[in-house]
Amino acid sequence: MKGLLWAMCVLWPSFLAACALEMLVFGLVDPGDLHWPAAGGPLSRQAVYALGFFAFWAATAASSALTAMLIKTPPLPQELRRTPSD
Repeated sequence: MKGLLWAMCVLWPSFLAACALEMLVFGLVDPGDLHWPAAGGPLSRQAVYALGFFAFWAATAASSALTAMLIKTPPLPQELRRTPSD
């Protein structure tokens, strides 16, 4: 359960950040104007939107995961810990 909670704490904010980046970038850039010579042909607008979103999500998830791994909260002193009888 703890791993699932950690994953959701990383993935949810990164999803929201990817949504904001998607709106910002594609509000200024028309996907139809982009040329992808390495892709072997023209990509549809929907494909560019999808690839852009997943690229933004991967980048923001990596940033969130790195932050979550670097944050280490010190354990509480024994006198501040709750006991089952509380």
